[in-house]
Amino acid sequence: MKKLIFIFSLFLIISFPSQTDAKNHVKIATIGAVSPQFEQGTSPQIMVDAMIKFWKKELAQVLPDEPDLIVLPEICDCPRGLTTKEQIEYYEVRKNQVQDYFITVAKTNSCYIAFGTRRQVNDGSWRNSCVIIDRAGKINGIYNKNFPTIGEMEAGIKASNEAPVFKLDFGTVGCAICFDLNFNELLKKYQQSQPDIIIFSSMYHGGLMQNYWAYSTRAFFVSALGTRTAPSEIRNPLGDVVATTTNYFDFTITTINLDSRLAHLDYNWGKLSALKDKYGNKVTIYDPGKVGAVLISSEHENISAEEMIKEFGIELLDDYFTRSRNFRHNPGNLE
Repeated sequence: MKKLIFIFSLFLIISFPSQTDAKNHVKIATIGAVSPQFEQGTSPQIMVDAMIKFWKKELAQVLPDEPDLIVLPEICDCPRGLTTKEQIEYYEVRKNQVQDYFITVAKTNSCYIAFGTRRQVNDGSWRNSCVIIDRAGKINGIYNKNFPTIGEMEAGIKASNEAPVFKLDFGTVGCAICFDLNFNELLKKYQQSQPDIIIFSSMYHGGLMQNYWAYSTRAFFVSALGTRTAPSEIRNPLGDVVATTTNYFDFTITTINLDSRLAHLDYNWGKLSALKDKYGNKVTIYDPGKVGAVLISSEHENISAEEMIKEFGIELLDDYFTRSRNFRHNPGNLE
């Protein structure tokens, strides 16, 4: 009898893989909230308590949807309008109080939370950081801003030269903070490491640079801005916005599919048609127009996008560009 139960259980595992594993769908929430401002003379602890209360209200907007990842803005745990002296006094009292609150939320709701903060490290220096908390309430990773503004550095914020990629249970994540978006040195690191998602906690939008980063890294791009003058958005690897905050709501939630690959249309037209003919609604071929590339996403229960692409001999975008570069150097093609 026990043997029959084991065989039946094994059959269930083989025949009915989980949708999350098969399609790698990830539900992401971003909150573009503006931190509160207080009257001069408000005690630091009162401000800390108010910050926690503020984020409790903000997070309550997205937690019912059970997101896998919540992204919050740059330095989201500090009030607006403080002088440098007042900030130091605030940080001395704040310590890890707001972070500990986020840890409790992440653990209670089994989600990742990425939030921007200013923190003092072991050597006594200060960093502008993005902290990622995992589903168990542990620190998964910390990214330190590579390119603080001149004003930040004059105020004591140290620059980092590291661009780590963090492994989450659904994929890999890289980070950028605000002014970072202007520098190709950091972008090139992510082009090489190829994370699935770029988290962008910021005080400014970045405009076309958000599209450029998403397309250049072949990654989904999630921005959380500490301002209501520009939207916080989620972009696909082609740079197109798939979800955005509005003038009415400072949060947005969507599900992305990490089981996706980019391919150029050249030499793939017939193959893409054959792919769609065979798999129908089990595959999505998204065309943004104008760039000659499409995003192929598998919606199949047990066949990945990579397997579909290999089945039909579809040439991926970067492979095509590499072939084009090499072909350019063939005899007679370059003078």
